[in-house]
Amino acid sequence: MKLKQRFLIAVAVAVAVAVAMPLSLAQAADLKIGFVSIAKILNSAPQAEAASKRLEREFAPRQKGLVEAQKSLRRLEEKLAKDGAVMSESQRRSLESDIRGQARELNRTNAELREDFNLRRNEELGKFQKQVLDVINNLAREEGFDLVINDGATLYASPQVDVTDKILKRLTSN
Repeated sequence: MKLKQRFLIAVAVAVAVAVAMPLSLAQAADLKIGFVSIAKILNSAPQAEAASKRLEREFAPRQKGLVEAQKSLRRLEEKLAKDGAVMSESQRRSLESDIRGQARELNRTNAELREDFNLRRNEELGKFQKQVLDVINNLAREEGFDLVINDGATLYASPQVDVTDKILKRLTSN
């Protein structure tokens, strides 16, 4: 009796799968799927380039000051290497102390610059990502896409479903 029940259950499951499979295949055939290459957008969109230039302009003076501080430290180190043997003990210790102080200050300033730059870059990237997402969502609604995926987890996307150039065109026109 148990064997007959198992057989009936197996047949019922097989029938259910057989009935549901054509339905799901038909539904899948009606799906409109799009693909967007985020890497291409980041490399090609004018907004990304503009953000990069803004950051460069904003941080150029601080970067220049850092380079000057590095040159100054290098000059002191060269002076110590060249004249250290003929300096008095107190002069040498004073110069070594100055070098250590400037090196600490340079490291601190460099770390602050990197942190500030990363914060601003993330802020700019966040604005740009929101803009890209808005354009993608608008395109998807206007053109009737059911699903738009990106290159983050996609192993293959045919050129037929790639809408990256359409997104770039809209970003360029904004």
